[in-house]
Amino acid sequence: MREPGLLRTFLRRAGASALALLYPPTCIACQAATGEAHALCAACWAGIRFIERPYCERLGTPFAVDLGQPLLSPAAIADPPVFGRARAVAEYDGTASLLVHRLKYNDRLDLAPAMGTMIARAGTELLAEADVIVPVPLHRWRLWRRRFNQAMALAARVSSESGVPCDPFLLARVKRTRRQVGLTKAQRQENLQGAFRVPPEAKARLHGRRVLLIDDVLTTGATANAASRVLLRGGAASVDILAFARVVTEA
Repeated sequence: MREPGLLRTFLRRAGASALALLYPPTCIACQAATGEAHALCAACWAGIRFIERPYCERLGTPFAVDLGQPLLSPAAIADPPVFGRARAVAEYDGTASLLVHRLKYNDRLDLAPAMGTMIARAGTELLAEADVIVPVPLHRWRLWRRRFNQAMALAARVSSESGVPCDPFLLARVKRTRRQVGLTKAQRQENLQGAFRVPPEAKARLHGRRVLLIDDVLTTGATANAASRVLLRGGAASVDILAFARVVTEA
């Protein structure tokens, strides 16, 4: 009874080995040789500035000095975000910014599994308390031009890694906004006025749920705040943010 299963396993492994000989695994960032597929080489891994504690418990921005206890940053105290907590894998520079740019603008959907896995690991604390994962949506015209939503690709992987269900239809982008690149924080906030809504048919599914909002990059927090505000008004119990990278400015 076991022999067919063993044979299938042997053939699958043999096929994978043959494929690796024909197409050796390469780094997802620089194409250098790696020991496994969908991974980073040592040099590109070293080029990622991972965000680890100590960091602001609300914004997830790193602190230069560890004071030995959970703290809020001056920015979080002066201008508290709408969302509860934000976490990200790395600072938005070096290898991290390269991966984000290639995923978003170069149709590199093959990067989403590795990036999504890193997001899931960075967000273990938030995922443990989340009821549902929601990707930041694109407007239908931008989705048509780009052909895919990078936040959805990442959210699908995070859901697969964590077991937390993903519902991309809890939040819709109904306003065709300008691109956020180059806008100030105030301009971003104005640009996003009325951009999101919870569809009427989704309100029952959203009510009382703890939402984990997924995006590729967290910049000023304007998009996260606008989306969180709409989700909370739509009935969500709480909203946390999880991204692959975040822009970190010097205090």
